[in-house]
Amino acid sequence: MKKLLILVILILSCATVYAQNSAQPEMADALRGSGKIYVVVITIAIIFAGLAIYLFAIDRRLKKIEKEN
Repeated sequence: MKKLLILVILILSCATVYAQNSAQPEMADALRGSGKIYVVVITIAIIFAGLAIYLFAIDRRLKKIEKEN
């Protein structure tokens, strides 16, 4: 029974691959054509950099608190 369940799960996971459309997304083409894709990429990079700085600041404060205790 366990082998049958695993087989069914594997078959269903492969079926989703065939269900995807191989065409390129139109939104990406439109953004790339107008040059706005760079604005999106820069915005995402700024958000990730802000999150990284925030996490390092929290880590530094936590280490300071741990040393005090």
